[in-house]
Amino acid sequence: MSVKDDITKLVNGSKDKVAVINEIRKVCAELSEYKSQPIDNVIWVPIEKVTPNDYNPNSVAKKEMQLLYISIKEDGYTQPVVTVYDKEKDKYVIVDGFHRYFVCKTQKDILERNHGCLPIVVLNKTMNERMAATVRHNRARGSHAVTGMSNLVFNMLQNGWSDADICKELGMEKEEIVKLKYVTGFAKLFEKAQYGQSWKTEKQIQEEKHYGEIYENTDEYKWTGRK
Repeated sequence: MSVKDDITKLVNGSKDKVAVINEIRKVCAELSEYKSQPIDNVIWVPIEKVTPNDYNPNSVAKKEMQLLYISIKEDGYTQPVVTVYDKEKDKYVIVDGFHRYFVCKTQKDILERNHGCLPIVVLNKTMNERMAATVRHNRARGSHAVTGMSNLVFNMLQNGWSDADICKELGMEKEEIVKLKYVTGFAKLFEKAQYGQSWKTEKQIQEEKHYGEIYENTDEYKWTGRK
């Protein structure tokens, strides 16, 4: 028998064909020269096993969402959703591809065509690495929200990363981090924390002062009563 015949017999003889096909793909990926590339092992999982993250700063307008739906309807899923597996939740947490997930979740015709499943790849990442991967995907497309980015950077600092680490992993300039700290009023919290600022330049010190003064003149600052 040929390899195709063997695989066909194995799949057709199983009650859960998707699970068997996923396992075959996993084995093939492990044997592949490209096993280090997540795209070499795309699997299909029930959509209820996939969940959004709580830190993605990206957003898409209603018109773009409609275009995405049409694209998926006409062309199918050409890109998998990027995830990490959370053992505690027993869920695949989305790193990139929330809107592709959302289309499948909310559009009955797409969900039925996919038999209730979603194509995903799984990364092995820590929480900070997950957030960094999400931002890299967003920035590569030129789409990220300032407020969401500020929250995300704050969380990464809280999780122990230095400004220098964030600059390196997110492809950001030092001045960008300074700006983000002030955009949502987090600056005062940052000032009280120790995040290894030994490499801070005179230019950055001036940037902090500049954006701090700008923020303190905004309606948001006055409304919150910060002094």
